[in-house]
Amino acid sequence: MRLLLVEDDTELSRQMRLVLEDAGYSVDCSFDGEDALFLGENESYDVIILDLGLPIMDGLSVLKKWRDQKIAVPVLILTARDGWSDKVAGLDVGADDYVTKPFQVEEILARVRALIRRAAGQASPELCCGAVSLNTNTSRVAVNGMPIKLTAQEYKLLSYMMHHPEKVISRTELTEHIYDQDFDRDSNTIEVFVTRIRRKLNVNVIKTVRGLGYQLINE
Repeated sequence: MRLLLVEDDTELSRQMRLVLEDAGYSVDCSFDGEDALFLGENESYDVIILDLGLPIMDGLSVLKKWRDQKIAVPVLILTARDGWSDKVAGLDVGADDYVTKPFQVEEILARVRALIRRAAGQASPELCCGAVSLNTNTSRVAVNGMPIKLTAQEYKLLSYMMHHPEKVISRTELTEHIYDQDFDRDSNTIEVFVTRIRRKLNVNVIKTVRGLGYQLINE
């Protein structure tokens, strides 16, 4: 899963990025509203964490422009403003959730997981497809209850597919959602990851749809 973190405090941004990446997310960082607006318009994200007090363009203006353009990515507002009117303004403009500073990183992670689940139409942190299960809270993958060890990139790919069962997902879409902006993306590696995941799971749940991509099937 790929996130955009928009925070002008460089040290806080650095710390949050480390925590988010350690939790298995690919993270792009932006430090002003103008750059954030551009990234949100041109890149694919599963969640955006957006500070309100940004230079050049404030967070509410950025969010309004995204929503006016029908960009529906879930947005978690992160700000030092704790007045109820600011919360109402953020939610009315189109935010999906709201956290005030100071905060615990565990809360941010929990809210991000919940936003991703809701956007994908998933209610439970335990995602299942046939014999395969993936717990978004613990990052545990199992087949018939037996734990399976995946690399970080393999987990990201499987997690994205588990959030979108039965959907035919192109290699390009998978590439966009498991790599951050700075990574040297190569869609050919997706085939390698899929092959490795199939071998490790040893169950027939990932179907190749010729010319289109891959589909997670419930068999």
